[in-house]
Amino acid sequence: MRVRGILLAGLIAAPLFPALAAEPQDADTKAWWRMIRHISNDAFEGRDTGSAGHARGVDWVKAQFTAAKLTPAGDGGGWTQTVPLHEVRVESQGTRFAVLAADGTAAPLQFLHDLSLRASMAVPTALTAPMVFRGYCGKNDVTGDVAGKIVVCFGGRRRGMPGAGERLAAAVAAGAAAIINIDDAGFTVEPPRWPEAYARSISIRGGAARPEPALAVMRLNPDALPLLMGADAAARVMADAVAGRPLAAADLPGRLQMVLARSERDFTSDNVLAMLPGTDPVLKAEVVVVSAHLDGYGFGEPVDGDGLYNGAFDDAAYVATLVRLAQNRRAKGFRRSVLFAVFTGEEKGLLGANWFVSKPSVPLAKIAADINLDAIRPLFALKIMTLIGLEASTLVDDVKAVAGPMGVEVRPDLEPERGMIGRTDAAPFLRAGVPAVSFMFGYDDGSPAEARFREWYRTRYHKPQDDVTQPIDFVAARDFNRFFYALTARVADGTARPAMVK
Repeated sequence: MRVRGILLAGLIAAPLFPALAAEPQDADTKAWWRMIRHISNDAFEGRDTGSAGHARGVDWVKAQFTAAKLTPAGDGGGWTQTVPLHEVRVESQGTRFAVLAADGTAAPLQFLHDLSLRASMAVPTALTAPMVFRGYCGKNDVTGDVAGKIVVCFGGRRRGMPGAGERLAAAVAAGAAAIINIDDAGFTVEPPRWPEAYARSISIRGGAARPEPALAVMRLNPDALPLLMGADAAARVMADAVAGRPLAAADLPGRLQMVLARSERDFTSDNVLAMLPGTDPVLKAEVVVVSAHLDGYGFGEPVDGDGLYNGAFDDAAYVATLVRLAQNRRAKGFRRSVLFAVFTGEEKGLLGANWFVSKPSVPLAKIAADINLDAIRPLFALKIMTLIGLEASTLVDDVKAVAGPMGVEVRPDLEPERGMIGRTDAAPFLRAGVPAVSFMFGYDDGSPAEARFREWYRTRYHKPQDDVTQPIDFVAARDFNRFFYALTARVADGTARPAMVK
């Protein structure tokens, strides 16, 4: 088991980083930045899936594509594809958690700060039960003696540790009343983030619903573990777990009391789809999809007094890149047709992309590739590019052919534990057999670039601080956008169609 890139707080120091330009210098990046400042400002309310702010974002994207003289490619010949959705929400108001001691005293757990849970209508709204600790909660760790109890597990995310699915299956099979997964503080690739913005589950309405277990699935902030087992025991458990050492089973002294206030609703949210028809009489029948997601988190639990998650880098910036591509190429076009897809619901489970792939506005057989833009953070110079989906298709050859002359090294994902291959809107295309790629800025272990990325991830990723006040390397942003424009041209104008690698 290899733990990569452990950073000490003192490593994140201002002198480590070169000064960044306050504003972009070239015309294309200036136009791109103006768009980002517009669609990630507070008036769009973080563009949460199905919200009024998201609808305003949809209208803005439609206006840009209309001005670029693209062709509507959505439902009924319009600009949008409507995705029917269902939401279950655990409301902060009225939801309570506490640890009850034998003497009747109660230690409250702050919802969304100390503990959260998967929103589901299948679990009871009230539960009080004893707690047992079962270490890593592999199938041999959780036995019938936990029936009716709350199983507390170390939620390991590293190689060699049982995954979330294995832990849940073990708890269900043993008849547990609930499961609490302690965040893996040793997973420094993606350290735990608290507070959570909210507890909501959104799914495609009318689809094949995934069966929800009838036990509550909870997530615990490691800082709150002393409330469950005492300070000394919590310190020993976390030290052993982070080091990957064996963990002893134990019955915990208190009981957990849970009271939920929850709601559900049906609603819709829109993808925006626009076509730039191809210029080649034969190749125009094939379609290259370029995609990004419009949705962000919207309003959520405040962090440092700010409760609006604007989502500037994730992913307003790359909706703007799609718009700039449309504006730059509207006159010349490409040999293949290019479908501009601005998806909804990415942050809630790739919902818009899944809906499009299941109900494509053009036959899937005609889609030659998807080039997806997400998780791109121009925080430092573009010297290394991590390619998500590198081994899946011949698109890697196109990426290398464009990146090489720019002096950019193309690498596979060196941190596969994150599961990035399944976390972007490229994933539904890959599952359907369509060549697809997505990208991240790469870095060497221990480098200033890694330090800047880790600092950003810790302080801004899926937080209100992902806004236009954050640091940005405008030269790197320019370079990536130029890379994307050139890659799209190579794939859309090339004679050979991309293919999956068997």
